[in-house]
Amino acid sequence: MKALLLVLLAQLCSPSLVPEREKDPEYWRGQAQETLRAALRLQRLNQNVAKNLILFLGDGMGVSTVTAARILKGQLQNRKGEESLLEMDKFPYVALAKTYNTNAQVPDSAGTATAYLCGVKANEGTVGVSAGVTRDRCNTTKGQEVTSILRWAKDGGKAVGIVTTTRVTHATPSAAYAHSANRDWYSDGEMPPDALEGGCKDIARQLVENIPDIEVILGGGRKYMFPKNASDVEYPHEDKHRGTRLDRRDLVQAWHDAKPPSKVAKYVWHRRDLLALNLSRVDFLLGLFEPGDMVYELDRNNETDPSLTEMVAVAIRMLQKNPRGFFLLVEGGRIDHGHHEGKAKQALHEAVELDRAIGLAARLTSPQDTLSVVTADHSHVFTFGGYTPRGNPIFGLAPMQSDVDRKPFTSILYGNGPGYKIVAGERENVSAVDFAHANYQAQSAVPLRQETHGGEDVAVFARGPMAHLLHGVHEQNYIPHAMAYAACIGSNRAHCNAAGRPAATVLLPFLALFFLLC
Repeated sequence: MKALLLVLLAQLCSPSLVPEREKDPEYWRGQAQETLRAALRLQRLNQNVAKNLILFLGDGMGVSTVTAARILKGQLQNRKGEESLLEMDKFPYVALAKTYNTNAQVPDSAGTATAYLCGVKANEGTVGVSAGVTRDRCNTTKGQEVTSILRWAKDGGKAVGIVTTTRVTHATPSAAYAHSANRDWYSDGEMPPDALEGGCKDIARQLVENIPDIEVILGGGRKYMFPKNASDVEYPHEDKHRGTRLDRRDLVQAWHDAKPPSKVAKYVWHRRDLLALNLSRVDFLLGLFEPGDMVYELDRNNETDPSLTEMVAVAIRMLQKNPRGFFLLVEGGRIDHGHHEGKAKQALHEAVELDRAIGLAARLTSPQDTLSVVTADHSHVFTFGGYTPRGNPIFGLAPMQSDVDRKPFTSILYGNGPGYKIVAGERENVSAVDFAHANYQAQSAVPLRQETHGGEDVAVFARGPMAHLLHGVHEQNYIPHAMAYAACIGSNRAHCNAAGRPAATVLLPFLALFFLLC
């Protein structure tokens, strides 16, 4: 063990690991002083009314995922990685959100979505309903529905949109428009007979019926919109991609029929058609690019499926046509899926793509009138460590072996999950496998078919009008209330005058004069 430590110390002390400029103390002093000047500028609070609201949700994007994604982003740019900045790192205000569900210490994505979209904490597995609803119990739903900030924005005259890399009926997006005792009731084909007999609606149907004037809906989930056994347009010979609806309805047609005759509604399923749209002539847009979830970014067919960044670009340009502004929910949903499968490389590349979309949105909007918030619903039992030297490949090995089984290990590990492997009665020797492969399942301490969520707080990054309201440690359900306050939508509008500006901002000069005269 002593020899191993000596080798490790030698690596860490190697001058080649340290960029030349970082050897100069003035580099660090100058960097700190610039950061200080930026912090002092924040004393002048942006108290404008937020014309636009964008909520970026990295599903499963805990703090360890954010840090690892930052390193990956830098290494993809041929840098060491640790010194890199994610787009979200540039947001001036950061808070922590407590993620527990009302009945769960470690939450799921449905109860958390209800919190950060509807402003109410809820039970795991339920969406758009209060904690008075029990999962799977359709008969507990009536009267317990809660509305989301998407609805508040729509009622306030704003355009609204949803962009996700999962199914558009998945937990995160569904909390924006649906009310369901079970997050998995994607279509009536997934619902039990008692729920159907009790009058509960599947989530795809609610997408079309509850708020029929959502301007932009982009993601996956085609099969839940079409009759059972209907062939998929892209994969006509694959049974698993066939339609699932028992009621035989074509909900894409129903979506189209629900629009006013004077409006233009476009449905697309191919990247080419999405990017060819003349958005000035489109009022409503539905894009469903896969039968289920979108394909991982690393595996995406870039001819048929748009990237998250491309979808966000289209959504913002569509929504910006409304002079009263917009609300947009953007979900990097497959970060979560990568972690559940123990595939850290997939998860982290999904996180980098979400960050790319955040950067694009920043270029298309202004922090003077757009409040942007980046957060996660929950974390994962994902970690990286092992005293790795500066610039160590994020998917690489730690620079030491275990002092117990004398085998190497990757820096990235999971607390539990499918990566638990025993070979000949011992832990698998990772040097004998391709641990840099996109689908490599990192080793875990406890064997599970699916890795689990983590229970720690998640970060909340904010920039724009009233972003300073997101600070310190908050309950997760506080997020939409702060965003709604900034935009003068929802029930708490007492601070907004007829001109749409915070009353306090207007009165400040008069109050100052009053105190001077007194």
